[in-house]
Amino acid sequence: MTEEIIRTLAVDGLRYRYRVLPQPAPRTEPVVVLGGALQGIHGWPQMDEHLGPHASVITLDLPGMGGADPLPPGTGDSLLCAAVTGVMDDLGADRVNLFGFSYGTSIAFGCARRDPGRIARLVLGGVPSHLGDAQRDGWSRAVGRLEAGDAEGLAALTAEALMCLDPERPVHRRELALRYVRRSFVHALTHSPHAERSLRRSLEHRPDFSGGLTGVPALVFAGEHDTVTSPERQRAFAATIEGSRFLTIGESDHWVVLERPDDVADLVARFLTDRPLEPAPALRPVAPLPRPRAEAAVDAVVPRAGG
Repeated sequence: MTEEIIRTLAVDGLRYRYRVLPQPAPRTEPVVVLGGALQGIHGWPQMDEHLGPHASVITLDLPGMGGADPLPPGTGDSLLCAAVTGVMDDLGADRVNLFGFSYGTSIAFGCARRDPGRIARLVLGGVPSHLGDAQRDGWSRAVGRLEAGDAEGLAALTAEALMCLDPERPVHRRELALRYVRRSFVHALTHSPHAERSLRRSLEHRPDFSGGLTGVPALVFAGEHDTVTSPERQRAFAATIEGSRFLTIGESDHWVVLERPDDVADLVARFLTDRPLEPAPALRPVAPLPRPRAEAAVDAVVPRAGG
């Protein structure tokens, strides 16, 4: 396998870094992966495996994440979008594919709206397009545990708030994912000098998913039991992107990338290489998305899968 390259850049005086796994004979444009608040440069091995044969894969420690400089209070997504543009420029890439998950979806969507001509395709998963005040209040109380030095308590409350724990709704590898998320939060909070600030920003951040988008092929997906923003609301958001496709992945919640990592990576790889999604394992098309425009988007469901 081609050896990875890690480069350090700066935006508005803030240092950050990106990692690229080069593909010498790519089938599609480079893929830039933007993850959740505490998902950094080394957090996407499944994307290396599924996308690496087709394209160069780029992961980032944006300002406020991992080994990058912390974000100043009140920093908006525009600076993070500028950081992504800086990576594209440093790569010498006229266009890239963008994959955003959870916290990273608002950055990816902002980049696509800011400069759609440079985005070949857009994939957004676990989009927090609607967060209620009750959710925000609960998360703020959880973050308050930090003031008492209770990182374990914060990790437990936050992980549970981001996952579906209803026993009537099956979630693949639920307990494994819950333990992993808890450990990840604790590790970040005890080893990263600015993890607390990043976590506070991600929980208090009010992303802007308004304004719609045209001219960029897009795929939006959600875990069928996502309790952060329901699949119905994510589906409504997808309908604001002209020509988009929406799908849900069975037996998963907001952490679908942990619970069904290979299913997600396979579908992303199919979309970014312009292969049909219908032959993907367990994929079943259903009703078209309602939209005010003449061109409808197609809704698909990934039902339960074993393994």
